[in-house]
Amino acid sequence: MYEPPRPNALSPIAALLRAAWRGDGDLLSLLPAGAYRMDIGPLGYSRRSIVVVNDPVHARTIMTDPADIYPKNDLMVGALEPLVGNSIFVSDGDVWRRQRAMIDPAFSGIRINRAFSSMVAAVDDHESHLEDLTASGEPMSIDLAMSHLTADIICRTVFSISLKSKMAHDVYEAFSVFERSVAHVEIKRLIFDKPWSEVPQSAEVLAACERIRECLAELLDTHLEETGADYNDIATAVIGAQDTETGKPFTREELIDQLGVFFLAGHETTASVLTWVFFILATQADVRERLRTEVDEVVGDGEVEIGHTKKLVYTRNVFRETLRLYPPITFIPRVARETTEIGGRRIRKGAMVMISPWTMHRHERYWRDPHAFDPDRFLPEREKELTSGAYIPFGQGPRICVGAAFATIESALIIARLVRRFDFDVIDPDAVYPVARLTTRPKHQIMCRVRHRQ
Repeated sequence: MYEPPRPNALSPIAALLRAAWRGDGDLLSLLPAGAYRMDIGPLGYSRRSIVVVNDPVHARTIMTDPADIYPKNDLMVGALEPLVGNSIFVSDGDVWRRQRAMIDPAFSGIRINRAFSSMVAAVDDHESHLEDLTASGEPMSIDLAMSHLTADIICRTVFSISLKSKMAHDVYEAFSVFERSVAHVEIKRLIFDKPWSEVPQSAEVLAACERIRECLAELLDTHLEETGADYNDIATAVIGAQDTETGKPFTREELIDQLGVFFLAGHETTASVLTWVFFILATQADVRERLRTEVDEVVGDGEVEIGHTKKLVYTRNVFRETLRLYPPITFIPRVARETTEIGGRRIRKGAMVMISPWTMHRHERYWRDPHAFDPDRFLPEREKELTSGAYIPFGQGPRICVGAAFATIESALIIARLVRRFDFDVIDPDAVYPVARLTTRPKHQIMCRVRHRQ
């Protein structure tokens, strides 16, 4: 059974030395072998204490957090705050509850149905680009291609503009700088700094954040001004959202915060998993041909419609299994606001509490053949094999990802459309290796050549 690339699991000391020696901020290389077997335990050695929680029951308690003991981790908040302010991605308590209640309707099923045509238009343009590459034979980066495509979809569905526009392109380029720089975690800071220490950002990151927020503000103002334009997009829905108690809308600054989250989370996470999907399809002919057979039978020669995406069972299970093995959000970090206890283990104030979809999804007790790629494990007849709460690519509880349904439909569309027309030949598959920074990404870009389906 096929096992896609993963880091070699080492002892805690060896893993720490490996991470420190590489110095590239990859948190996957810091995970010891025991992290894939334990329920709750320490992650190496640090001044503040880092605890990994794999037990699904305790993980749910932490993420549900009814007593507000486990707010978002201070390192993550410090890294993202210059871009997204105190938005839904980093806020806690009553502030988060207010924001979530206002934002949820923007991602209702009705709005996803309306957004589907924008997704299709973006894929149309991307297919035209791939046609050009088949003719020229020029190599393509799967990572960059998926990032550009999903960013285009977010631009179209949130603001009703294509990534081809200069402003949207500026946002995309600035986001690339932000992701590349802020995602680099200094292992020494993780190990030696006190809880709630200041997280300094480079001038390059701060400038990128300022540029992104300026562009988002300009795009937002096109919706706020009375120009007579009749927008029907996510930005419009968020602008119209009202506090359930006061009836007040988001302020302009709050809108910029929330829309920044949509752009960051809405394209980077989906691009991450689709990169791994197309790498696996490129290297595993049996998976690719089975997926194609399903698309041919369900869709035929016509357009892929939103109703088809729900009938593409194997396609969706390929997506789900890739999410299991390569969850875009590798770690869901929290911090203990006060001294507490988890599963009989004392957690001191300021400790970093890490729920890791990566280790939970590969836990030896929760999954048969945990490192193997097996989309059929999600079939209804094998449902009894699944451990409740051990599959959390979108989080769980009240903080479950607001865009989960959006991402699932978007990904099914992209996979079905591209796989039925193109083959992707990876140039150096043996060099592909996952790392965890802002999302789970290949350490180096996956270069390939595109050709028409054989």
